[in-house]
Amino acid sequence: MRSTKIGVPTDAADLAATAKAADPTIIVRDRRFSRQQLSARWWVGGDPFATAVFNSLSLSFPRGEAYFIESVRVFRDDVDEPLASEIRAFIAQEVNHSREHLAFNRAVADAGYDTKGLDAVIAAVLGEARNRPPIVSLAATMALEHFTAMFAHLLLVDRSILANADPALADMWRWHAIEEIEHKAVAYDTWLHATKDWPRLRRWKVKALLMLVCTRNFMMLRYQGAIELLRQDGITGWRAHWGVLRYAFGKPGMVRRIASEWIAYFLPGFHPWNRDDRALIENAG
Repeated sequence: MRSTKIGVPTDAADLAATAKAADPTIIVRDRRFSRQQLSARWWVGGDPFATAVFNSLSLSFPRGEAYFIESVRVFRDDVDEPLASEIRAFIAQEVNHSREHLAFNRAVADAGYDTKGLDAVIAAVLGEARNRPPIVSLAATMALEHFTAMFAHLLLVDRSILANADPALADMWRWHAIEEIEHKAVAYDTWLHATKDWPRLRRWKVKALLMLVCTRNFMMLRYQGAIELLRQDGITGWRAHWGVLRYAFGKPGMVRRIASEWIAYFLPGFHPWNRDDRALIENAG
């Protein structure tokens, strides 16, 4: 594993050089998890709200990760090593994540949830996104990859979040989290390469705008997804909204606790590996 002190680079060239020195090796762990029925409808410790949040997240992954792959692959032939190899490993990891979440999502449907409507919404949103220029899709991908990396960090730092979950499913989510941290800079480094001739202000404006748009869409759609799944459990009205908001901002506060890292994305000198959490990969792997 490569190691270096991660500083605050002054321009894109320095940033890319720092990233290449700091990134861990991306390991494709071709794991397969349970293909059985869910052990319980509310598989996160019997908590309907936690279960709804995780189920809503998972429903977005197969189509979302296919979009990420497409967005990065467009620029693959134009990059040099080691980034070209990292893109290939990124794609392989994302393919495996999609496969396992498809299997998990089938188990969610088999537990009695109607997921077709939620999947149709995701398909429509991503269908519209695919009409944008490739560089816009890449900017959206790196913003959403930052989201997955932030949530992945939390899952590995605070094991209490899934402590009472079905053990096999908790293992799946932690496996996914390890690999999201491992490849968290690939889309960003691809963006740096693709925009290397852009003025710094233009690069920041596009990056910032896409993060704001993606934040709005991601949070709104996943929130609505959780509320719909709770409706199917017979939990509606203020109780559903309060339960999801309490989970997101109270305890465990998964949205509240990523706020500082979300803000960091907009600051000068940002790079995903400014937060060096490689130790989480080593300890969890």
